[in-house]
Amino acid sequence: MRTMLSPVVAGVDGSESSLRAVDWAADEAVLHGVPLRLVYASLWQRYEGAALARGLSRPDGRVMAENIAGSAAERVRRVAPGLKVTADVPQEDAVSALLREGQDAFALVVGSRGRGEIAGLLLGSVSLAVASRARCPAFVVRGDKAGLEAAHGRIALGVGDADPPDLTAVRFAFAEAELRGCGLDVIRAWRCPSHETSDHPLLAGDPARYHEEQASALLDEVLSSSEKDHPDVRVRRVTAEGPAHKVLLERAAVADLLVVGARRRESHVGTQLGRVAHTALHHAACPVVVVPRDSGAGASPGATP
Repeated sequence: MRTMLSPVVAGVDGSESSLRAVDWAADEAVLHGVPLRLVYASLWQRYEGAALARGLSRPDGRVMAENIAGSAAERVRRVAPGLKVTADVPQEDAVSALLREGQDAFALVVGSRGRGEIAGLLLGSVSLAVASRARCPAFVVRGDKAGLEAAHGRIALGVGDADPPDLTAVRFAFAEAELRGCGLDVIRAWRCPSHETSDHPLLAGDPARYHEEQASALLDEVLSSSEKDHPDVRVRRVTAEGPAHKVLLERAAVADLLVVGARRRESHVGTQLGRVAHTALHHAACPVVVVPRDSGAGASPGATP
Protein backbone atom coordinates (compact mmCIF):
# COMPACT_ATOMS: atom_id res chain seq x y z
CA MET A 1 0.00 0.00 0.00
CA ARG A 2 1.37 3.42 -0.93
CA THR A 3 2.10 5.77 1.92
CA MET A 4 2.28 9.54 2.32
CA LEU A 5 4.59 11.11 -0.26
CA SER A 6 5.26 7.88 -2.10
CA PRO A 7 8.24 8.53 -4.39
CA VAL A 8 8.66 8.45 -8.10
CA VAL A 9 11.12 5.59 -8.68
CA ALA A 10 13.43 5.63 -11.69
CA GLY A 11 15.65 2.85 -12.96
CA VAL A 12 19.15 3.94 -13.92
CA ASP A 13 22.08 2.06 -15.44
CA GLY A 14 24.23 4.79 -16.96
CA SER A 15 22.83 4.46 -20.48
CA GLU A 16 21.62 7.48 -22.41
CA SER A 17 18.11 6.04 -22.36
CA SER A 18 18.11 5.72 -18.58
CA LEU A 19 19.42 9.26 -18.12
CA ARG A 20 16.50 10.58 -20.20
CA ALA A 21 14.27 8.56 -17.87
CA VAL A 22 15.95 10.17 -14.84
CA ASP A 23 15.29 13.64 -16.25
CA TRP A 24 11.66 12.72 -16.93
CA ALA A 25 11.29 11.20 -13.45
CA ALA A 26 12.68 14.35 -11.84
CA ASP A 27 10.14 16.51 -13.69
CA GLU A 28 7.34 14.14 -12.67
CA ALA A 29 8.42 14.19 -9.02
CA VAL A 30 8.57 18.00 -8.99
CA LEU A 31 5.20 18.17 -10.72
CA HIS A 32 3.53 16.07 -8.05
CA GLY A 33 5.57 17.30 -5.08
CA VAL A 34 6.95 13.87 -4.17
CA PRO A 35 10.51 12.59 -3.61
CA LEU A 36 12.58 10.88 -6.29
CA ARG A 37 14.30 7.54 -5.72
CA LEU A 38 16.93 6.28 -8.15
CA VAL A 39 17.59 2.54 -8.34
CA TYR A 40 20.51 0.77 -10.01
CA ALA A 41 19.93 -2.93 -9.47
CA SER A 42 23.23 -4.82 -9.73
CA LEU A 43 24.20 -8.48 -9.49
CA TRP A 44 27.89 -7.56 -9.35
CA GLN A 45 28.79 -10.20 -6.75
CA ARG A 46 27.36 -13.05 -8.80
CA TYR A 47 29.40 -12.14 -11.86
CA GLU A 48 32.65 -11.15 -10.16
CA GLY A 49 32.81 -14.32 -8.11
CA ALA A 50 33.03 -15.14 -4.44
CA ALA A 51 36.84 -15.01 -4.37
CA LEU A 52 36.94 -11.42 -5.58
CA ALA A 53 34.15 -10.45 -3.22
CA ARG A 54 36.15 -11.82 -0.29
CA GLY A 55 39.40 -10.19 -1.40
CA LEU A 56 38.03 -6.68 -1.80
CA SER A 57 35.90 -4.74 0.62
CA ARG A 58 34.20 -2.93 -2.27
CA PRO A 59 34.34 -4.92 -5.55
CA ASP A 60 34.68 -3.01 -8.80
CA GLY A 61 31.11 -3.81 -9.84
CA ARG A 62 29.71 -2.33 -6.67
CA VAL A 63 31.85 0.79 -7.02
CA MET A 64 30.73 1.28 -10.63
CA ALA A 65 27.06 0.85 -9.69
CA GLU A 66 27.35 3.34 -6.83
CA ASN A 67 29.17 5.82 -9.06
CA ILE A 68 26.48 5.63 -11.74
CA ALA A 69 23.65 5.98 -9.23
CA GLY A 70 25.46 8.82 -7.43
CA SER A 71 26.18 10.65 -10.68
CA ALA A 72 22.51 10.40 -11.67
CA ALA A 73 21.50 11.83 -8.29
CA GLU A 74 23.90 14.75 -8.73
CA ARG A 75 22.47 15.34 -12.20
CA VAL A 76 19.03 15.72 -10.64
CA ARG A 77 20.25 18.00 -7.84
CA ARG A 78 21.77 20.39 -10.39
CA VAL A 79 18.53 20.84 -12.32
CA ALA A 80 16.07 20.45 -9.41
CA PRO A 81 17.88 21.62 -6.26
CA GLY A 82 14.74 21.59 -4.14
CA LEU A 83 13.82 18.00 -4.95
CA LYS A 84 14.52 15.32 -2.37
CA VAL A 85 16.46 12.59 -4.17
CA THR A 86 17.95 9.33 -2.92
CA ALA A 87 19.86 6.57 -4.71
CA ASP A 88 20.15 2.87 -3.95
CA VAL A 89 22.10 -0.04 -5.43
CA PRO A 90 20.31 -3.25 -4.44
CA GLN A 91 22.02 -6.55 -5.18
CA GLU A 92 19.15 -7.81 -7.27
CA ASP A 93 18.10 -8.16 -10.89
CA ALA A 94 16.62 -5.00 -12.35
CA VAL A 95 13.08 -6.25 -12.94
CA SER A 96 12.66 -7.69 -9.44
CA ALA A 97 14.13 -4.60 -7.79
CA LEU A 98 11.99 -2.13 -9.70
CA LEU A 99 8.78 -4.11 -9.22
CA ARG A 100 9.49 -4.36 -5.49
CA GLU A 101 10.14 -0.61 -5.29
CA GLY A 102 7.00 0.00 -7.30
CA GLN A 103 4.80 -1.54 -4.63
CA ASP A 104 5.22 1.63 -2.56
CA ALA A 105 5.82 4.11 -5.40
CA PHE A 106 3.71 6.87 -6.87
CA ALA A 107 5.06 5.83 -10.27
CA LEU A 108 7.91 3.90 -11.90
CA VAL A 109 9.98 5.43 -14.70
CA VAL A 110 12.29 3.50 -17.04
CA GLY A 111 14.06 4.19 -20.29
CA SER A 112 13.19 2.39 -23.48
CA ARG A 113 16.47 0.46 -23.61
CA GLY A 114 19.32 -0.27 -21.25
CA ARG A 115 23.06 -0.69 -21.76
CA GLY A 116 22.87 -4.43 -22.27
CA GLU A 117 20.04 -4.56 -24.76
CA ILE A 118 20.64 -5.93 -28.23
CA ALA A 119 20.88 -3.25 -30.90
CA GLY A 120 17.71 -3.11 -32.98
CA LEU A 121 15.30 -4.09 -30.23
CA LEU A 122 12.32 -1.76 -30.18
CA LEU A 123 11.95 -1.96 -26.41
CA GLY A 124 14.27 -3.35 -23.77
CA SER A 125 13.30 -6.48 -21.85
CA VAL A 126 13.49 -4.74 -18.46
CA SER A 127 11.25 -1.88 -19.59
CA LEU A 128 8.67 -4.24 -21.06
CA ALA A 129 8.64 -6.46 -17.96
CA VAL A 130 8.25 -3.49 -15.63
CA ALA A 131 5.43 -1.96 -17.69
CA SER A 132 3.69 -5.33 -17.91
CA ARG A 133 3.79 -6.17 -14.22
CA ALA A 134 4.02 -2.94 -12.18
CA ARG A 135 1.30 -2.27 -9.62
CA CYS A 136 1.66 1.49 -10.00
CA PRO A 137 1.72 3.68 -13.14
CA ALA A 138 4.81 2.81 -15.21
CA PHE A 139 6.34 5.38 -17.57
CA VAL A 140 8.50 4.23 -20.46
CA VAL A 141 10.42 7.27 -21.71
CA ARG A 142 10.73 7.02 -25.47
CA GLY A 143 9.85 8.92 -28.61
CA ASP A 144 11.07 11.72 -30.82
CA LYS A 145 12.53 15.08 -29.79
CA ALA A 146 9.20 16.93 -29.81
CA GLY A 147 7.51 14.32 -27.65
CA LEU A 148 10.37 14.14 -25.17
CA GLU A 149 10.52 17.92 -24.84
CA ALA A 150 6.74 18.29 -24.36
CA ALA A 151 6.50 20.54 -27.41
CA HIS A 152 2.92 19.61 -28.34
CA GLY A 153 1.11 20.72 -25.20
CA ARG A 154 -1.26 17.74 -25.30
CA ILE A 155 -1.74 14.39 -23.59
CA ALA A 156 -3.38 11.49 -25.42
CA LEU A 157 -5.58 8.99 -23.56
CA GLY A 158 -6.76 5.77 -25.12
CA VAL A 159 -10.14 4.47 -23.96
CA GLY A 160 -10.71 0.74 -24.43
CA ASP A 161 -13.76 -1.48 -24.27
CA ALA A 162 -13.35 -2.88 -20.75
CA ASP A 163 -16.61 -3.74 -19.04
CA PRO A 164 -17.05 -2.06 -16.65
CA PRO A 165 -14.97 0.84 -18.01
CA ASP A 166 -11.54 1.32 -16.44
CA LEU A 167 -11.60 4.82 -14.97
CA THR A 168 -8.17 4.61 -13.30
CA ALA A 169 -6.28 5.64 -16.43
CA VAL A 170 -8.87 8.37 -17.08
CA ARG A 171 -8.35 9.92 -13.65
CA PHE A 172 -4.57 9.71 -14.08
CA ALA A 173 -4.68 11.44 -17.48
CA PHE A 174 -6.84 14.29 -16.15
CA ALA A 175 -4.55 14.83 -13.16
CA GLU A 176 -1.49 14.95 -15.44
CA ALA A 177 -3.13 17.33 -17.88
CA GLU A 178 -4.22 19.67 -15.10
CA LEU A 179 -0.76 19.80 -13.50
CA ARG A 180 0.95 20.34 -16.84
CA GLY A 181 -1.59 22.92 -17.99
CA CYS A 182 -2.06 21.14 -21.29
CA GLY A 183 -4.94 19.79 -23.34
CA LEU A 184 -6.23 16.23 -23.23
CA ASP A 185 -7.23 14.21 -26.29
CA VAL A 186 -9.46 11.30 -25.29
CA ILE A 187 -9.50 8.71 -28.04
CA ARG A 188 -11.89 5.87 -28.74
CA ALA A 189 -11.31 3.80 -31.87
CA TRP A 190 -14.21 1.97 -33.47
CA ARG A 191 -14.69 -0.42 -36.36
CA CYS A 192 -17.66 -1.41 -38.45
CA PRO A 193 -17.62 -5.18 -39.11
CA SER A 194 -17.77 -5.93 -42.81
CA HIS A 195 -20.74 -8.28 -42.42
CA GLU A 196 -23.00 -5.54 -41.02
CA THR A 197 -25.36 -3.93 -43.52
CA SER A 198 -28.13 -1.37 -43.29
CA ASP A 199 -30.74 -4.17 -43.15
CA HIS A 200 -29.18 -5.67 -40.00
CA PRO A 201 -32.08 -6.33 -37.56
CA LEU A 202 -30.38 -4.36 -34.73
CA LEU A 203 -29.18 -1.45 -36.84
CA ALA A 204 -31.24 1.37 -38.31
CA GLY A 205 -29.57 3.40 -41.02
CA ASP A 206 -25.83 3.61 -41.57
CA PRO A 207 -23.96 0.94 -39.54
CA ALA A 208 -20.83 3.07 -39.39
CA ARG A 209 -22.79 5.94 -37.85
CA TYR A 210 -24.19 3.55 -35.25
CA HIS A 211 -20.71 2.44 -34.16
CA GLU A 212 -19.41 6.00 -34.07
CA GLU A 213 -22.35 7.05 -31.89
CA GLN A 214 -21.64 4.12 -29.56
CA ALA A 215 -18.03 5.27 -29.28
CA SER A 216 -19.15 8.83 -28.46
CA ALA A 217 -21.59 7.55 -25.84
CA LEU A 218 -18.81 5.56 -24.18
CA LEU A 219 -16.60 8.65 -23.99
CA ASP A 220 -19.45 10.61 -22.40
CA GLU A 221 -19.82 7.86 -19.81
CA VAL A 222 -16.17 7.55 -18.82
CA LEU A 223 -15.44 11.29 -18.85
CA SER A 224 -18.39 12.69 -16.92
CA SER A 225 -16.91 12.35 -13.43
CA SER A 226 -13.36 13.48 -14.28
CA GLU A 227 -14.59 16.50 -16.25
CA LYS A 228 -16.50 17.65 -13.17
CA ASP A 229 -13.45 17.13 -10.96
CA HIS A 230 -11.09 18.90 -13.40
CA PRO A 231 -13.14 21.65 -15.07
CA ASP A 232 -10.06 23.56 -16.27
CA VAL A 233 -8.71 20.71 -18.40
CA ARG A 234 -9.32 21.31 -22.10
CA VAL A 235 -10.77 18.03 -23.36
CA ARG A 236 -11.06 17.02 -26.99
CA ARG A 237 -13.09 13.89 -27.73
CA VAL A 238 -11.81 11.85 -30.66
CA THR A 239 -13.71 8.96 -32.23
CA ALA A 240 -11.85 7.41 -35.14
CA GLU A 241 -12.49 4.40 -37.32
CA GLY A 242 -9.68 1.86 -37.41
CA PRO A 243 -7.66 -0.57 -35.31
CA ALA A 244 -7.11 0.89 -31.85
CA HIS A 245 -3.34 0.45 -31.85
CA LYS A 246 -2.96 2.27 -35.16
CA VAL A 247 -5.30 5.10 -34.16
CA LEU A 248 -3.40 5.68 -30.91
CA LEU A 249 -0.01 5.70 -32.64
CA GLU A 250 -1.26 8.38 -35.03
CA ARG A 251 -2.45 10.54 -32.13
CA ALA A 252 0.71 9.90 -30.11
CA ALA A 253 2.72 11.51 -32.90
CA VAL A 254 1.36 14.91 -31.78
CA ALA A 255 1.29 14.27 -28.02
CA ASP A 256 3.74 14.68 -25.14
CA LEU A 257 2.45 11.62 -23.29
CA LEU A 258 0.28 8.64 -24.19
CA VAL A 259 -1.81 7.17 -21.35
CA VAL A 260 -3.11 3.61 -21.67
CA GLY A 261 -4.77 1.29 -19.20
CA ALA A 262 -3.15 -2.02 -18.36
CA ARG A 263 -5.15 -4.80 -19.92
CA ARG A 264 -3.15 -7.78 -18.78
CA ARG A 265 -3.43 -11.46 -19.51
CA GLU A 266 -1.62 -14.53 -18.25
CA SER A 267 0.17 -16.87 -20.66
CA HIS A 268 2.79 -19.60 -20.56
CA VAL A 269 5.50 -16.90 -20.60
CA GLY A 270 3.99 -14.90 -17.73
CA THR A 271 2.00 -11.67 -17.53
CA GLN A 272 1.59 -9.85 -20.82
CA LEU A 273 -0.02 -6.59 -21.85
CA GLY A 274 -2.78 -6.37 -24.39
CA ARG A 275 -2.00 -5.55 -28.00
CA VAL A 276 -2.73 -1.84 -27.78
CA ALA A 277 -0.43 -1.13 -24.83
CA HIS A 278 2.24 -3.47 -26.17
CA THR A 279 2.28 -1.73 -29.56
CA ALA A 280 2.36 1.71 -27.96
CA LEU A 281 5.38 0.79 -25.83
CA HIS A 282 7.28 -0.37 -28.89
CA HIS A 283 6.31 2.29 -31.42
CA ALA A 284 4.88 5.48 -29.88
CA ALA A 285 6.54 8.77 -30.80
CA CYS A 286 6.22 10.04 -27.22
CA PRO A 287 6.61 8.68 -23.69
CA VAL A 288 3.99 6.12 -22.67
CA VAL A 289 2.52 5.47 -19.22
CA VAL A 290 0.73 2.21 -18.48
CA VAL A 291 -1.78 2.65 -15.65
CA PRO A 292 -2.97 -0.53 -13.91
CA ARG A 293 -6.58 -0.71 -12.83
CA ASP A 294 -7.23 0.32 -9.22
CA SER A 295 -3.63 1.50 -8.71
CA GLY A 296 -4.79 4.68 -7.01
CA ALA A 297 -3.48 6.70 -9.95
CA GLY A 298 -4.93 10.14 -10.36
CA ALA A 299 -5.38 10.64 -6.63
CA SER A 300 -3.21 12.98 -4.61
CA PRO A 301 0.36 11.66 -4.06
CA GLY A 302 -0.32 10.92 -0.43
CA ALA A 303 -3.49 8.91 -1.06
CA THR A 304 -3.60 5.17 -0.64
CA PRO A 305 -5.39 2.86 -3.07
